[in-house]
Amino acid sequence: MHAIPMNRRTLLQTGGLAFAGFGIGACRTTGSVAPASAAPHRPPLRLTPVRISFDRIIRTTVGLRPHRDSGFVLRAEKLGAKTVIHNYGHGGTGMSLSWGLGAAVADLARDAGERRIAVLGCGAPGLCSARQLQRRGYDVTIYAATVPPETTSNMSLAGFTPTTALVTNEKRTPAWDAQFLRAAEISYRELQLLVGRDYGVYWIDTYNGTDDPTRRGGGGNENNYATDADLLPDYLRPNRLRDIYGPGEHPFPTKFAVRSIALAIDPNKYMDALVKDFVLFGGRIVVRRFDTPADLASVPESVLVNCTGLGSATLFGDTELVPIKGQLTVIPPQAGVDYRAGGRLANMDTGASINPRSDGIVIGNLQVRGDASLTPDPEVIKRNVQAAIDFFSQMKGA
Repeated sequence: MHAIPMNRRTLLQTGGLAFAGFGIGACRTTGSVAPASAAPHRPPLRLTPVRISFDRIIRTTVGLRPHRDSGFVLRAEKLGAKTVIHNYGHGGTGMSLSWGLGAAVADLARDAGERRIAVLGCGAPGLCSARQLQRRGYDVTIYAATVPPETTSNMSLAGFTPTTALVTNEKRTPAWDAQFLRAAEISYRELQLLVGRDYGVYWIDTYNGTDDPTRRGGGGNENNYATDADLLPDYLRPNRLRDIYGPGEHPFPTKFAVRSIALAIDPNKYMDALVKDFVLFGGRIVVRRFDTPADLASVPESVLVNCTGLGSATLFGDTELVPIKGQLTVIPPQAGVDYRAGGRLANMDTGASINPRSDGIVIGNLQVRGDASLTPDPEVIKRNVQAAIDFFSQMKGA
């Protein structure tokens, strides 16, 4: 059982009272205030160390995030006799924002006045758009070249991380910010309601081993990218609930460990559940590839929802789209490893991370802008796994 963490306010309050009690007690022969030595001390946090080695690797997956520096596209336009509602370019936020963006798609579809709608793409944005349309009584068909488990969404680390699209601050607009905030609010609520309902959505403790607990880590704003603080109110920030464990209170090879609670998604369970719901409510999936804009004319529906991601560069001429390659290495699940964790020692060039799911423990991550290769990079595998070995082999009990 995990120790009950003490937040900073409680620590300051109890620590302050204990210190004050020591001073008062020195001047009294009797009194009810306990000396500082009797102040409560929480037991060390005990976690099952993860076993990592190169011979435990079972697979490495690669996915391409469809990134735009100015953020996702959410708007409707006329394309000949068709109405096209665009919903693409989410970068690393497709799994996080899909329910809210799907709700916006349904609002735009209402203005088109048609009840039969085609959705292009069967990743999380396409499926959630289709489900939001079905909830409002639309007859929906999905057209896609790939379906789960072969979509980019299936290859994602997955969770509620709505700002990982790395939107460039100088290209943001107030209208886009309003779209983003509404999508984040709706999606966060929807995902919370799916917890415990066989959708692969769950809360998980996340630990960051660090020598500086005041540093939030990860990317910063050195490239003028929007961060949680720029884009989200406090109640929507994924890691806003934080507790700090000091020396001797945690098993990691760092001075401190920062614990937060994260809303995670098991992507393969999640995508399968969305497909089942879509079909259950009368949806149809047609496996088909669209190579040119002219191919869209043969779709019988007059309203198309474009969730093709990187395909929008070819189909709709979006030259701002750029692939960001992601790569994940997986080892088998391990009993007791039910927490996320990461950290970096002073002598490490690469940070280490683990993320347990039902299908295995994910090690590391990768973000390479402009790389459209779907081939795993062996050097990245070696770097990420070795970093995880170096860090987690020094956990207490390892």
